[in-house]
Amino acid sequence: MKKSRAWLALLPLIPGSALAQSSVTLYGIVDAGIEYINSVPNSGGGSSLVRMSTGNLSTSRWGLRGVEDLGGGLKGVFVLENGFDLDTGSANQGGRLFGRQAFVGLQQQFGTLTFGRHQNLLYDFSSSFDPMVIATRYSVIMHDKWMSGRADNSIKFYGASGPVNYGLLYSTGYDSQAGGEIPGAYKAGKEWSASLGYASGPFAIGSAYDEARGSTVALQDNVERRATLGLSYQFGPAKVLAGYRYYHGIFDSTGTSLLTNLYWAGVQYRATPALTVTGAVYYTDVAHTSADPYSFVLSGSYALSKRTDLYTILGYAKNRDGSGLSLTGLNPSLNPAATTLVNTSAQVANGENQFGAIVGVRHRF
Repeated sequence: MKKSRAWLALLPLIPGSALAQSSVTLYGIVDAGIEYINSVPNSGGGSSLVRMSTGNLSTSRWGLRGVEDLGGGLKGVFVLENGFDLDTGSANQGGRLFGRQAFVGLQQQFGTLTFGRHQNLLYDFSSSFDPMVIATRYSVIMHDKWMSGRADNSIKFYGASGPVNYGLLYSTGYDSQAGGEIPGAYKAGKEWSASLGYASGPFAIGSAYDEARGSTVALQDNVERRATLGLSYQFGPAKVLAGYRYYHGIFDSTGTSLLTNLYWAGVQYRATPALTVTGAVYYTDVAHTSADPYSFVLSGSYALSKRTDLYTILGYAKNRDGSGLSLTGLNPSLNPAATTLVNTSAQVANGENQFGAIVGVRHRF
């Protein structure tokens, strides 16, 4: 028995025992429900629609997350994360196998440096300061889908020192399916981001800046710039959040530009240990026009367990003076060149309002 214990004491010195300091985790979310939505255009005019709706509060996904302790406070890390539609089984993010995230890198006390496909820093910002936590349905991405942007071919550094957090991202071609990394076209598809935040006790404040170029030779002089500021404060069971996003798109290929300001505010309230209610309002101010839309969201989630919850989401898009906001995003007629601002699946006629309601179930594993 003593000899066996002696061998056990030597295990940390054996190279193979380093495996004990490594881990790989399989995780995921499946989310689906039924949606009612009105004012949906079709060949015969407008009508209501009842449909299966997936990834409502959280995009359905599965992933692998790994970490290895390399010693001296250094760790090797990787993430491979696939997003998919639960109703059809098809992959999201342009059919990519690991379209949500796919990266490898190193982590130490000052932060994590990784290479691959990442959520950009606007995504990280929105996760912290959007009351709806950039839910697929009826969140801040109705007004600007790039608030949940991702970047192919990117290097990302993110870390924290005490209450201060910070991030940097650079991509040599943020959308490999559209272009980028073109010989001689050094600006095509380039994106860079920076973020800075502070969180202590119930209070948090954060900001992010993002700049993205057109992905082709013809569009490489097009540039879209965003700057954000967000605040949150926890009052017992209630958390108040507010945010602002400045946008300026300059489209040399068409000789046009676009300037918008996006504002939002909301409350997350834990009524009971199982029941959470969220309310939010979003407003886009488009420069040089009164076509400025609002959206209003109310959601409730009831936890049946730590992993499974039932939910409902109510959303209303209010259009003014011909604006084209639907519950799936801004109408591309706002500016056809603004590819990262608009959602090409917009489903409402300009000037029409729209109401939607979803009931669903979400399970985490």
